[in-house]
Amino acid sequence: MSRRCELTGKGPMSGNNVSHAKNRSRRRFLPNLTETALMSETLGRTVRLRVSTSALRTVDHRGGLDAFLAKAKDIDLSSNALKVKKAIVKAQEVVA
Repeated sequence: MSRRCELTGKGPMSGNNVSHAKNRSRRRFLPNLTETALMSETLGRTVRLRVSTSALRTVDHRGGLDAFLAKAKDIDLSSNALKVKKAIVKAQEVVA
């Protein structure tokens, strides 16, 4: 399983461990990923996604999963999140 957020595309970054003597060795900064069930009001069900904790805060700030996916770029989303986005758009077209 890749270490990549399904909503924002955030992945591992690289950098240096720097000791007090300024010795540098390479290291990886991994995103803080959690397996989370997010509720979609339009679909009326929960969706399980592997999301970074910063993305969870952004989802709450934007007003839920449906609003987040409406503004999200398709390139950043995983294939699973893209399926959910298309299902939400389709369900909103049926209602309207």
